[in-house]
Amino acid sequence: MNNNSLHPDSIKTNNPVWFITGCSTGFGRELAKQVLQRGHRTVVTARDPADTHGLAAEGEALVLKLDVTDQGQIDAAIKAAVEKFGRIDVLVNNAGIGYFASVEEGEEQEVRRMFEINMFGLSRMIRATLPGMRARHHGFIVNFSSIGGLSLRWAIITPQSSP
Repeated sequence: MNNNSLHPDSIKTNNPVWFITGCSTGFGRELAKQVLQRGHRTVVTARDPADTHGLAAEGEALVLKLDVTDQGQIDAAIKAAVEKFGRIDVLVNNAGIGYFASVEEGEEQEVRRMFEINMFGLSRMIRATLPGMRARHHGFIVNFSSIGGLSLRWAIITPQSSP
C-alpha cells in the first residue's frame, strides 16, 4: 500500500466523494455546505431530504433519504452513492440526537432510541462503508460526538445537607 494514498492532500487532487449523515441542521448541514463549496462531490443525507433545501445547489450533490436506524435505507444510500460517484472516500457520521433527562427520570424507550441512532447507527454506517474503503486501501471516517456523553455532572446528583 502506498502511504501517500492516505495523505489528506491526495484526496483533494482526486475530487473526493464525501458521504455525510444528518445534514438537515447544525454541523452536518454546515459541513455539507462547506464541502460542496470547495468542489467536492457530496452525498447529503437526512431523514427528510426536504430539510436539506438549498444544499444541492451548492455543488455536485446527491441528496438522499437516510435513517441510520434502517439497514435497508443504509444499503440503498450506499448503493446510490457508489452508482453516482463510483466510491465513498470520506464518511462523516454526524446523525445523532440528544436526550436530556436525569438517569432516574429517563424513559427507557427514549434512551434506547438515542443509542439506536447515536451508537448503532454509526456502527451500521461504518460496516456498510468500510468494505469499499478497504478494497481501495483508502478512506477516512469521521465520527461526530458530544462532550455531554463524557460529562457526568448532570446525571449524578450528590445529596447536600441543609445548613
